[in-house]
Amino acid sequence: MRIQSFNMVRTRLLALILCIVPPVDAAEETLRFGVVPQFDARQIQMIWQPVLDSLEEQTGIHFELVGSPSIPEFEKQLMAGEFDLAYMNPYHLLKAHEAQGYIPLVRDVGRTLFGIVVTRKDSPVQDVQDLDGMTVAFPAPNALGAALIPRAEFGELHKISIQPAYVKSHSSVYLNVVTGQAVAGGGVQKTLKSQPENVRDALKVIYKTPQVAPHPVAAHPRVAVETRDRISQAFLQLDKRHDDSELLARIPMKQVGRATLDDYEPLKQMGLDKYYVQ
Repeated sequence: MRIQSFNMVRTRLLALILCIVPPVDAAEETLRFGVVPQFDARQIQMIWQPVLDSLEEQTGIHFELVGSPSIPEFEKQLMAGEFDLAYMNPYHLLKAHEAQGYIPLVRDVGRTLFGIVVTRKDSPVQDVQDLDGMTVAFPAPNALGAALIPRAEFGELHKISIQPAYVKSHSSVYLNVVTGQAVAGGGVQKTLKSQPENVRDALKVIYKTPQVAPHPVAAHPRVAVETRDRISQAFLQLDKRHDDSELLARIPMKQVGRATLDDYEPLKQMGLDKYYVQ
């Protein structure tokens, strides 16, 4: 009798505890979000964490911002499928689609991407032909606008040979040029604009590459279609809300729109594979 009474009490206590303790939401998702490191880690954190926080508020999905120490390391992680979502350069998308099936979700539809080549303002270098045999700084071999397209155009269009120096980030490129460690450097307009005034004012642009569709946010195919749609819609909503549109401007994204693989088809005609470094 005592044993039966004890069991009844224990059963009631367990029921009471289950009522008090809220169940764990097993459906909550955490998605790993990678960002190509055009800037240093602290700046990427400052730019992207508020964006991801706002997306999380809208979607209920938790995003983990995953850092990469360099663009080549980011490429390795991307090609291995380590990111559920990633902000990448357009040529990365083509390669990641081949390797893992990454699907573009959104991109900036308010502008295009083009590379630039800069020198010091007081440099005697006036155009690309003057760089033959010179040291030119790049963030990484496969940085699309800042290295891949310029290197392809140097070799195929202008028939010059340069000495590349890979310095890990766009900011380092500009500093290498300003300090005279490289005669010129490859970058893109948005990263040049983000530099401190004393760096910007010391540089001049001597070359611009052809324009292409800019960096997409893409998802690994393991991310469910419904989840991809929620994230895409949340990005589009960010663009409509004043405070959040200011967050996007730091990336920068001028106007968010849907992205497709067809947007990046022209890249296949540019002969970039010859200059892509695995």
